[in-house]
Amino acid sequence: MPGYGDSPPAEMVATAQGRVAFLDRVLQELGMRRPVLVSPSMSGRFALPFLLARGDRLAGFVPVAPVGTKDYAAEQYHRLQTPTLILYGDRDASLGPQALRSLRHLPRHRVPVVPNAGHACYLDKPEQFHRALLGFLRQLK
Repeated sequence: MPGYGDSPPAEMVATAQGRVAFLDRVLQELGMRRPVLVSPSMSGRFALPFLLARGDRLAGFVPVAPVGTKDYAAEQYHRLQTPTLILYGDRDASLGPQALRSLRHLPRHRVPVVPNAGHACYLDKPEQFHRALLGFLRQLK
């Protein structure tokens, strides 16, 4: 993601609107129509503004203990109709439960907690993570 890790800072993603435009452009360039957006950790800074601005363009949303959930009000989440699978590891004592407190306001959500997994539950318990993810994907239209 621009501005994270070893990538250089990018002025275009300095604002939430810029991050929405960036992600929108990536999805357009890839020719993706109605994708399921999987958002672990720091990618929440991109995925959450996109969900709120363009959630109708997504077939589903899978937040995995994303950052930035407190930046939005319950009413903003409540208006969304994007099917959502909220995932986090039961050993993630901070970010997972914190994200859940905000994301539970999404009307169409499920919350399978990954047992014996930390913040990066997809790395700690990949089989359980993928089982939950695939089950969610199968039930989408």
